[in-house]
Amino acid sequence: MSLLSEPVKKYVGTFFIPLWAGLLTSPFVGVKNAAQIALITASVMILWRLSRNESVTAISRSITQKFSVFKSASSALSKYYYSPIALACFVVLLLILPFSLNNYYLDIMTLTGIYIVLALGLNLIVGQTGLLNLGYVAFYAIGAYTYAILSTTHNLSFWPGLAVGAMFTAGFAVLLGLPILRLRGDYFAIVTLGLGEITRIILNNWDSMTGGPNGISMIGRPVIAGYTLHNTRDFYYLILVIVAITVFAMYRLASSRIGRAWIAIREDETAAEAMGIDTYKLKLLAFVLGSAWAGMIGVFFAAKMAFVSPESFTFIESVMILCMVVLGGMGSIPGVILGAVLLTIIPEVFRDFQDYRMLAFGAALIAMMVFRPQGLLGVVKVNVK
Repeated sequence: MSLLSEPVKKYVGTFFIPLWAGLLTSPFVGVKNAAQIALITASVMILWRLSRNESVTAISRSITQKFSVFKSASSALSKYYYSPIALACFVVLLLILPFSLNNYYLDIMTLTGIYIVLALGLNLIVGQTGLLNLGYVAFYAIGAYTYAILSTTHNLSFWPGLAVGAMFTAGFAVLLGLPILRLRGDYFAIVTLGLGEITRIILNNWDSMTGGPNGISMIGRPVIAGYTLHNTRDFYYLILVIVAITVFAMYRLASSRIGRAWIAIREDETAAEAMGIDTYKLKLLAFVLGSAWAGMIGVFFAAKMAFVSPESFTFIESVMILCMVVLGGMGSIPGVILGAVLLTIIPEVFRDFQDYRMLAFGAALIAMMVFRPQGLLGVVKVNVK
């Protein structure tokens, strides 16, 4: 018979486990960092205890019910948010924004556009079809290096390079997807994780083709009617066009029969297959389309930077893009855009606190998973008929 009651065990565990984690890591990271690890562990455990507490659960349920009062009002006002006038005002704001911002902020806005396109492409695979891809950055890298190699060795210009990069990446996705898309769940995720790491290692070691760790420089810039895009403002306007095309295409796909079939696969693959949906071909289509979008924006990245190296395509990039999808709401196009904007701009705003940015980021993700697992804007529900 245990000498400690259940409530006492909970409090002892909440105190003892962080202390033990700090003691184990102190010989390797030092006393100060070990104390931070213990504090982080204690914070995580306290959040977990709170989420399991019945009174806190009841309070959160009550708050949710109170917020539902405003649901009808927000739906009544939604037509104004998506009205042509509001959309036109937003577009005008984006067009005049460069005249009030310096190059640093414009560069951040351009980077935000790149991540929006990447997150929307991954949303096709993860959010709408339910395939956990942990190596998405590999397709981003393939597109960038395809254009970099062809531009420096065969003088391929940017506009054909967009198509070539997207098609080459799509072809690679077909060759990879044919064998691995018969896997489900964790097995598929592990294979894509290995793909990302294999791609990075190849880029680092194939010196004759990729330049190895030194990368490839002097990549061609986009040219429009004889004018070469070279400054930050030029690339800002170009990424605006690409983002607009991407959002339009994603909305069209989501509202199509294919989009509804993808959501059916995400919700229950066995039931979707029983209803006559060819799940294998549709998963392959989602995988190829999402990868092609990553390859296309990889071409833009290579042209903007005029330089690519393996350090730009690490596993952390895949994790960040996946977090954008999860944070905003898997399957929700506005949510994915919001997640990309938040995870790109907020770290720059708090750059002075860079030692604590990842701590705050991890705590925010834990809080999201505990209190709002559907994401900031939730998941789009589509009735499949």
